[in-house]
Amino acid sequence: MHQWISLQEAANLVQDGQTLAFGGMTLYRRPVGFVRALLQRPQRPKNLTLLCFTAGYESDLLVGAGCVGAVRSCYFGLESFGFAPMFTEAAQKGTVRIVEETEASLALGIRAGVSGVGFMPSHAWVGTDLPRLRPDVKTVIDPYSGEELTAFPAIHSDIVVIHALEGDRYGNFKINNNVGVDQELIYLSKTVIVTVERIVEQVERALDGLLVPAPGATHLVHVPNGAWPTSCYPLYPVAGGELIRYVDACNAGNFSAYLDEFLARE
Repeated sequence: MHQWISLQEAANLVQDGQTLAFGGMTLYRRPVGFVRALLQRPQRPKNLTLLCFTAGYESDLLVGAGCVGAVRSCYFGLESFGFAPMFTEAAQKGTVRIVEETEASLALGIRAGVSGVGFMPSHAWVGTDLPRLRPDVKTVIDPYSGEELTAFPAIHSDIVVIHALEGDRYGNFKINNNVGVDQELIYLSKTVIVTVERIVEQVERALDGLLVPAPGATHLVHVPNGAWPTSCYPLYPVAGGELIRYVDACNAGNFSAYLDEFLARE
């Protein structure tokens, strides 16, 4: 069953040590409004494992605020705006654990988790040095061909947060056609929080978006402009000026001041 709740109620669902996944892709449709609410909590969550196919601005804020203990992503950055400054600093200082991932390891690990099996076999990583960085990734022998394959362990997620264009009282919601791996994360996660730009009477099927039917979401939250300064096509584009301001502030050692201002915004 889905439930419409407040943004703060949604943020309070995240507990220390959980695996928190984010939908969206690079600087598109990221749940920034949810991250703001998470960081506005009197007691911020600690030691989160951040799971993103690609991690960006919203994830960098969490790293900078000291909420993240480990990162699982095949890319962490701000696209044409450069490196994610707080993640880069944390990686260099060794204050965050980086689980070495590629697109293949994430896709296969998520597929194993969704399928309810312990691993998913693949030719990926065979003959590379990547297994040296991931001793938890084993090999198996294909019982049919006798080939040695990489056995990517299942990935699990406690909570995923998706930002969507709209949702209705029935629990249906719509995201645009740039879906990333949102659907897979929805199937993977125990709790699915969907923040939506607008509430409609009934979400309609359309060629310019993907309708995710109930019960895809366990909780829905009304958060207008909830992806800003990342984009939410077709409603608003990437706010490049804000991202440049963020990078400049971090590079000048002013992350804390930027974060205080970010959290004080309406």
